[in-house]
Amino acid sequence: MRNRPDAVMLFAAGFGTRMRGLTRCRPKPLLEVAGRSLLDHALDVVDAAGVTRKVVNTHYLAEQIEAHLADREDIAISREVSKILETGGGLRNALPLLGPDPVFTLNTDYAWTGRNPLIQLAETWDPARMDGLVLTVAPHAARGHFGRGDFQHDEGGPIRRGPANIYTGAQILKTDDLWDIKDDSFSLNQLWDRMLARGRLFGISHDGMWCDVGRPEGIELAETMLAEVANG
Repeated sequence: MRNRPDAVMLFAAGFGTRMRGLTRCRPKPLLEVAGRSLLDHALDVVDAAGVTRKVVNTHYLAEQIEAHLADREDIAISREVSKILETGGGLRNALPLLGPDPVFTLNTDYAWTGRNPLIQLAETWDPARMDGLVLTVAPHAARGHFGRGDFQHDEGGPIRRGPANIYTGAQILKTDDLWDIKDDSFSLNQLWDRMLARGRLFGISHDGMWCDVGRPEGIELAETMLAEVANG
């Protein structure tokens, strides 16, 4: 592994509007799949990958997430108090906690089977060639996703935007460009655009199944997917 990152940003600040009534009184990362919160499923991935510096951002119903993590002394909280900063602004806001080196980022509303996604990324990461490395999944290995896909790439090669593979919410990023973006709240798409223009955003495919738990029906889909693996 080449200069493996040792910090991870877990995104947990969103409103969860696609979950409709399920998130009226509970933040989406605390919704349960197979008896465990989505946030805990994501932390299982992080812990199994051996990443030591962990940061979780909060905004919507932040007190519930912070209470849920109160016993985890190894997790720092990046608070977005006055407004939600989206993925790009949220990552920049957390940089004092994450440090200046490349970081993993992981969304907290997905379920996984197969190899650990962060370990997969770390094994391919090459900072001499890459400013970013995203993990995608082929449509046949995805559940609960609506859309035509996000990126096209050869395995381990530079990527381009276009309908094909689906972004899984896991990646490694260099963060220097974040300081050049003038907006307070912005998507990581703006960071990707800069990397794409330089030919330094790369992609690899997830070795396993993946489920988007962004809508209510995604909970049952994820539980079925996990049960299929558990039952062989």
